[in-house]
Amino acid sequence: MRRCLIAAIFVATPLAVALGAAQARATRPAAVPRGVELASLDRSADPCVDFYRFACGGWIDAHPLPADRRNYARTNEIRDRNDLVLRRILERPGAAGDLRKAGDFYTACTNTDAINAKGLAPLRPELDGIAALHDVGALPELTARLHMSAASNPASGISASSTFPFFQMVARSDPAQANLQMAWARPQGIGLPDRDYYTNTDDRSVGLRSAYRAHVSKMLALAGEPAARAESAASAVLRIETALAEARLDAAAVRDPRATIHVMSIAEIQALTPSFDWKRYVAARRAPAFDRLNNSQPKVMQAFERILADTPLDDIRQYLRWHLVHSAVTVLPQAFGDADFEFFGRVLLGQRDQQPRWRLCLSQTDEYLGDTLGRGFVEETFRSEAMTDTGAMIGYLKAALRRDIETASWMSEPTRRAALEKLALIQERIGHPDKWRDISALRISRTDAFGNLQRVRAAENARDLSQIGRAADPAAWPITPQTANSGYSANQNMIIFPAGILQPSIYDAGRDAAVNYGAAASLIGHELTHGFDDTGRKFDAKGNVRDWWTAADAKAFEERTACMVDEYSQFVVAGDTRVNGKLTLGENIADNGGLRLALTAYLAGPGAAAPPPLDGFAAGQRVFLGYAQSWCQTTTEESERENAVTNSHAANRYRVNGVVSNMPEFQAAFACSAAAPMVRANACRVW
Repeated sequence: MRRCLIAAIFVATPLAVALGAAQARATRPAAVPRGVELASLDRSADPCVDFYRFACGGWIDAHPLPADRRNYARTNEIRDRNDLVLRRILERPGAAGDLRKAGDFYTACTNTDAINAKGLAPLRPELDGIAALHDVGALPELTARLHMSAASNPASGISASSTFPFFQMVARSDPAQANLQMAWARPQGIGLPDRDYYTNTDDRSVGLRSAYRAHVSKMLALAGEPAARAESAASAVLRIETALAEARLDAAAVRDPRATIHVMSIAEIQALTPSFDWKRYVAARRAPAFDRLNNSQPKVMQAFERILADTPLDDIRQYLRWHLVHSAVTVLPQAFGDADFEFFGRVLLGQRDQQPRWRLCLSQTDEYLGDTLGRGFVEETFRSEAMTDTGAMIGYLKAALRRDIETASWMSEPTRRAALEKLALIQERIGHPDKWRDISALRISRTDAFGNLQRVRAAENARDLSQIGRAADPAAWPITPQTANSGYSANQNMIIFPAGILQPSIYDAGRDAAVNYGAAASLIGHELTHGFDDTGRKFDAKGNVRDWWTAADAKAFEERTACMVDEYSQFVVAGDTRVNGKLTLGENIADNGGLRLALTAYLAGPGAAAPPPLDGFAAGQRVFLGYAQSWCQTTTEESERENAVTNSHAANRYRVNGVVSNMPEFQAAFACSAAAPMVRANACRVW
């Protein structure tokens, strides 16, 4: 979670009150609640052979993949409903204040006639600035200027790559003092989704690099380069990006926070890159003064220096032109968007058609003006029941995790005490903040899509850097309330569940509690478990990177996680690509722990009175079905392969089958034989 948070910023319902309210509602006469989605089932499948197909086969058959998507899951259904609310807010006539600005930003983006009419004129000053680069010594100021309007994830939703040339400087938590913000220099500057796309030597990877080179050539030609020159320029871009990619840690290695902690002085990073003046770069970014930063991957900076020292200046100019064009593709003439989709959408991810323009513009507005939209979204969609029920679930789930930690036979007392302290200090955020971001200083024009995008990105990048040297803001939310996702922040030891995810099919106030616990409580348990997964366990109760485990306990933990790595590494997607058990380890730990906690919490809470069967399913079965039906999905093979390389989550069908096969409770609930595929003889369990 874009995987993926801070202190109490609204008055949360006290747990005792939440539990009391939930129990009081349970004693009142009520209509029979909605249970499992019967139409989503495939009763021809055996739940003990393929539980995912049994739970989701009907939904999958009824939801062929839309032509304008690379995948479509239950969370996409939520996002689509949320998007309709946001679109209605943006297109509502007579809006004033901040909502007027958001509406103007969205309207300018949707006006493709005006964008096409302007052609390359808005991009010309930046292109001229790159053309004027006649010495590597002038690169700090030019890089700073380009970084001000770059983005980690282009809002087109098509490219997963970064548009920051070479690297990115941001404000993030000091690893040793998580409540303070410090400067980080992080690897960026590649156009393909991950280093493996540059280093793998199989035929598919070689073919994708060739197609990418052709795409870069086409985009540079559209930006005014003669065809022959654009081809040689694309080769230069690929050489530079390959050098940066080869120096990177792989995606699995980055999961260890200690691998990306290399705090050094400005003088020390200057010694790594003598061809790039860091003081001039920092001054050009108008960042607060600082004398130390975290250089998260020093080998990438060494590669950066070799590029500056050994690469012809014209190749560097072409590299910068490419990243400039790539960063602005959503607000350039349609030919750029069409070319961008052809590679990043169709070739890379197997998506057949582009999404309608309003969706792209809504995504862009939501990305940069999300707080403004969030206020309207909360007013229209969020109900007090979601706050109360979620608070009650958290109480039962924390109690279940506390019991797991207290009874873990493999954990010694010193580690156990530290784990219980961390659990006790986990903060929770539900629904929405009560403090919203001020955008009064932003200049937004109803007729200038390019300028709007440059200004909001510059404002966001400047706002981020302004936090260097400051204490973390306890009132800031890291994601907007309309986000259809949840998260755990290791730096802040906090779980967050915005209004946007507390919607059907994850949470439904009128639904059977067993199904809600299977879907919503398992998600909450998932985020709680992240505090104790292979990455989260390396942060202490205050969010500092600190080893609070005894050596024997760490070894016992790693023996348990090795089982999960082996299990998930056997799973195959798209017929020929294995899941990366190391890359997905943290999410697999959280999936397994989350569902086990949800079942335990349900049996201690709403399920304690042994509810009767509903729709032919016992209460325990409904918990498992509620979980599985929240992960139903259709997808392209290309998207599955891309996710296997870049995504820390396993494919959805393995998020279901991999989890239930580790649970004796599932075997008992569905009366599966010991030899059934959904029953692992060597079941894995961490929490």
